[in-house]
Amino acid sequence: MNALPLAFGAPAILMALAALPLIWWLLKLTPPRPKAEVFPPLKILAGVLKREETPSKSPWWLTLLRMMIAALVIFALADPVLNPRNASLSADGPLVLVVDNGWATTADWDRRVETATTLIGDAGDRNIPVSIVFTADQTHDAVPGTSAAALEKLGAAAPRPLRPDRTRTIDALRTALAEDGAGTLAYISDGVALRDDDPFLGDLAALSPVEFRLIEGSGQATVAITGANNGADALAVTLSRLKSAEAQSLIVDAQDRQGRVIASGPVNFAVGATEASGNIAAPFELRNDFARLSVAGIASAGATHLLDDGFRRRKVALISGDSGDGFQPLLSPLYYIERALGPYADLVKPGMTDLAVSIPEILKQNPSAIVLADVGRLPADVYEPIERWIARGGTLIRFAGARLAAAPSGDPLVPVILRQGERALGGALSWAEPQPLADFPSFGPFAGMPRADGILVKRQVLAEPTPDLAERTWASLADGTPLVTVKESGAGRVVLFHISAEATWSDLPISGSFVEMLRRIVQLTRVGAAEAQPGQATAPTLAPYRLLTDRGALTADAGNARPLDLGPARPEAATFDNPPGLYGTEDGFVALNLLPPEATIRPIPSPAGLTVAREPMAGTEAKPLKPSLLITAFLLLVTDSLVVLFMGGAFSRIPRRAATTATMAVFAALLLFSPVSQRQSEAADAKRGDEQILGRLDNTHLAYVVTGESDVDRLSEQGLAGLTDFLTYRTTLEPAPPVGVDIAKDELSFYPIIFWPISASAPMPSAAAISRIDAYMRAGGTVLFDTRDQFSSLGDDAGPSVNGERLQAILANIDIPPLEPVPSDHVLTRSFYLLNGFPGRYNGSPLWVEARQEAQSSSSGVASSGDGVTPIMITANDLLGAWAIDTNGASVMPMVPADELQREMSFRSGVNIMMYMLTGNYKADQVHVPALLERLGQ
Repeated sequence: MNALPLAFGAPAILMALAALPLIWWLLKLTPPRPKAEVFPPLKILAGVLKREETPSKSPWWLTLLRMMIAALVIFALADPVLNPRNASLSADGPLVLVVDNGWATTADWDRRVETATTLIGDAGDRNIPVSIVFTADQTHDAVPGTSAAALEKLGAAAPRPLRPDRTRTIDALRTALAEDGAGTLAYISDGVALRDDDPFLGDLAALSPVEFRLIEGSGQATVAITGANNGADALAVTLSRLKSAEAQSLIVDAQDRQGRVIASGPVNFAVGATEASGNIAAPFELRNDFARLSVAGIASAGATHLLDDGFRRRKVALISGDSGDGFQPLLSPLYYIERALGPYADLVKPGMTDLAVSIPEILKQNPSAIVLADVGRLPADVYEPIERWIARGGTLIRFAGARLAAAPSGDPLVPVILRQGERALGGALSWAEPQPLADFPSFGPFAGMPRADGILVKRQVLAEPTPDLAERTWASLADGTPLVTVKESGAGRVVLFHISAEATWSDLPISGSFVEMLRRIVQLTRVGAAEAQPGQATAPTLAPYRLLTDRGALTADAGNARPLDLGPARPEAATFDNPPGLYGTEDGFVALNLLPPEATIRPIPSPAGLTVAREPMAGTEAKPLKPSLLITAFLLLVTDSLVVLFMGGAFSRIPRRAATTATMAVFAALLLFSPVSQRQSEAADAKRGDEQILGRLDNTHLAYVVTGESDVDRLSEQGLAGLTDFLTYRTTLEPAPPVGVDIAKDELSFYPIIFWPISASAPMPSAAAISRIDAYMRAGGTVLFDTRDQFSSLGDDAGPSVNGERLQAILANIDIPPLEPVPSDHVLTRSFYLLNGFPGRYNGSPLWVEARQEAQSSSSGVASSGDGVTPIMITANDLLGAWAIDTNGASVMPMVPADELQREMSFRSGVNIMMYMLTGNYKADQVHVPALLERLGQ
């Protein structure tokens, strides 16, 4: 590396600087061009009396400007380079290039290739053989060869999503260079040590090269995710970085299987810190969809952390010892378990009560956990399959009960030795009072949970005291007796609740703590591997499913990857045989990440007394200054030309009127586009927008969708004007004039309901506009779609009309609820008028609304419509056409058939719809039933 930060490609040209004094002398003797004056005699006479004469030499500042131009040109021709590259190579041996191509080289791989190409080119110019090896390759050919062969190997190389194997690399170099030795040894390093005492630099120096160069990048993008823990409330992420001199803030994105970012969280590094942690706060249900974590802005295998099925929704099998669960559900042992685990797991039940048949069927479905509620004895044939399933990572959760209390001791699927019979607390024959829960211990899944107050345990099964009983107890009662115990078995565990799963033994099943305790236990489970086949090892192997690329993307190309062994030889991190990725199938897989858990990125240590020339990679240190100097000289030359023109009077010849006009035009343009004018214009627009918002909020407006067809839009406006007048005359509601809305631009939240007349010939709304309608409906608004074609059934075998097809296309992108025709007891039929139908110009189509799920099993005469109102209504009766009136108040469209009573009922339908929109389920209250029944009787 050069000691001087500046070098010249043609230093001999700098001798021209000696001619600068001569140039100075010549420029001083060169006077400026005489100034030309206009002919008018008076101006000539006025100039005669001036004492100031035309100078005989150039001004000093103009001479200095021209000297600077000449000096810049001379320096530019000398080709100066800032921080020039050292192109010297030792000719006493081959050039040995050791290139890291592991995960940490992805960000600056092109610069590494450029650096290696430059060194190989220098060796080719001097006919020096080249040996090039890549530390993340599985095989090495370190025998020196031609520069052309080295360039070919360099072009075929690529960064790999692996950690370098430098031990294998140094062995290959020792074998290849045993006789020749090395001239220049250049190590293009990623700067990351494989362990704290990484001896690689010392091993390279032991090859005795004539010159040893260490070439490193900046290392700013060397960041890796070293841990992820899915806690109770958030996903904790741990990051490690190489450079620690400055504070750094990074964002970690959580993505689903489609690569969409569904949650994010910050991770902040302090100054001098190489490790930092952060949380991705998200609901448990959303965290179940996390497929991988990645650091935003950094695309590498280290900055990507894959999540396997252990982070996702579990499959839990429920087995009860009581066969009559359905008769009294509140007394069923599985009733409270189902409601506790339902939001967090997929629950499965056996198809029959015979445990000898149902348990093997359950095991074939490979659940994450099995819950046995008050099951005392199991068939002898199922113990061994359950034990194998537990050893592979399954979790067996057992609840006590009368059957388990009466079961004989020695059950291998019980975590502790139980005393036969149960302990009754607070009974007539008991001296002990019901016991509350004690504080949860600092270990186990319940650590950090607050102690549940108000929960009393009245009965329990007791455990025999053993030396390790306290270590196996996850929860206990205030008197110290165990409440929840555990036994680890292989990769799985057996958990026992010493109380029953229903509320007869304790209050725990009807508390929120019960839900949280079960959720945390299930969270510990993992998706077990498939059942081992006969002749197969107990721990199976999983084939590569998706592998990670060097940029952190998943690919189906398995390459030379071998199946992943899940036995004792299972690797903690990626290897050459098992690259990082997912192993298994689409139904279940295991994630293998690049780095082992709790790894830390550290720089490669340099042995004491080692002399090594450190230099940056190509593209960062050498900066030619010639282009900048030539550009600067050109700009100074343009300045000199303008000065000469000004001194020669060239600008004085411009007509004064033209100059004044140009000045005024420039001033007007500046005034027009000035920030003040823009702010005033924006303020005026904002004021108009505020006035419009206040006008919409001041009163209720009926709104319709502007379709773009003038006839349809005019009829919509006339229809809502007619309904507005009817509401004003018949009710206390006095709406303001109707409003047409552009669903792509206008604010929709001002209107409780929007009428949308469907027209197949109108332009199809954009996806963004339909998305705004979907958001409006989710926020509580209602849209009434009217196809105006008397389409009498949504499932008509003849198929929909053209307007119906357009409606289907619109609704295809909206998350609509299940629909049903308005039932006879729906609140819409009595919100103001008592109605049996909702006619418009036609009377053949029902009015479709959101289906009432709770009313399906109701046997009462009047059912509640539930909270809120339906977000969607669909009809084909052309309501707007029936309501449309002209400026004189006369109806615009005829009725079909011509029955004015039908028009009256149509207006009444509109009144009921508006009252339903504004009052919700008020009229569904049971207090109105007697009055309604009395009126119906009349």
